[in-house]
Amino acid sequence: MASHRKWSPTGTRIAGIRTPALATAALTSVALLSQTANAAPSADSKPSIEEVEKKVDDLYHQAEAATEKYNATREKTAQQRKRVDSLLDDVAQRTEKLNTARDELGSFAAAQYRTGASAPDTATLLLADNPQDYFDQTQLMDRLTSRQKVAVDDYITEQAATTKKRAEASQSLQTLTTTQSALRTSKADVQRKLAEARDLLSKLTAEEKARLAAIEKKKQEAAERKAAELAQQQAAAEKKAREAAAQQQTTTGTTATTGSSATDSSYTAKADKALAFARAQVGKPYVWGATGPGSYDCSGLTQAAWKAAGVDLPRTTWDQVNVGTTVPLSDIKPGDLVFFYDDISHVGLYIGNGMMIHAPKPGAYVREESIFYGGESIIHSVVRPA
Repeated sequence: MASHRKWSPTGTRIAGIRTPALATAALTSVALLSQTANAAPSADSKPSIEEVEKKVDDLYHQAEAATEKYNATREKTAQQRKRVDSLLDDVAQRTEKLNTARDELGSFAAAQYRTGASAPDTATLLLADNPQDYFDQTQLMDRLTSRQKVAVDDYITEQAATTKKRAEASQSLQTLTTTQSALRTSKADVQRKLAEARDLLSKLTAEEKARLAAIEKKKQEAAERKAAELAQQQAAAEKKAREAAAQQQTTTGTTATTGSSATDSSYTAKADKALAFARAQVGKPYVWGATGPGSYDCSGLTQAAWKAAGVDLPRTTWDQVNVGTTVPLSDIKPGDLVFFYDDISHVGLYIGNGMMIHAPKPGAYVREESIFYGGESIIHSVVRPA
């Protein structure tokens, strides 16, 4: 660290040794250079376009993962809110029944008082914290008519049930509050990642933006070549299967059939409906947390598309990946769901020829794109949902 003592033209003392003025000046220059080196990075240390692109892609990926977390939490919040509403309605109804039972007991107490019977016991019952304990300690039941006993039983039953439901409602409200807090945290996390990505992009010059666009175009072309390769491989496999079937027919005089043909036909019919819906959404904006009809996030789009085909999918990618049958990439068919990344944070709807329809990321629109848009390594799995 540079010395903050006043420099003396006749020399200064370092480690107990007096040094000449020239040497002291040299040391001071070194210290100033060191301070300059440790200052804010210069323009030369600015990250490369490739580094910016990777950082932005990572941020969008993190934002999508946070979006799925937000979607899951929002679903849970909605379910818990329904439960709380149901419990509160139940408590209100039971409270009304309890009040009716209390009124009936009160009428018995008044009647007893007018006839000179023992009313205080019944009155005390109405004020008791636990009516059942009160009965265990008195002989009141012996002095009640059968009708009064029924009223007392109803009162005790309703009070116990109401107390239980109130406790359940209170616990559910606490759980809902916790979930709502988690929902706000998830939302803030998405917004933070997106803001950071936008900030990085906003600092690029026009030339840098052009270079970034060129990099993206090169990646897209590579992805499309990979998609074409998959389409060729599948076409070759289908041709081989047809030739094998024709050979069997020539040899045995029968047409080869499989037990899955009816299933395949049913799936194709449903997939066609899902694909027709997805194609109609092309051009609509990606909005995180959106499920249509004006905008979508990735899992919101696939959920809506398959719903149009009569198939209910869960809300998040993490749940959608567990619905249906997992198939190898080589056996992928139109309508299948393609999941991406190890954290399964993105999904698209396969349309054939190595292409899919998906809601890519914030700032983009629903579009057709190669399933290899980020390279084959990011493809997690393929699922046939129906």
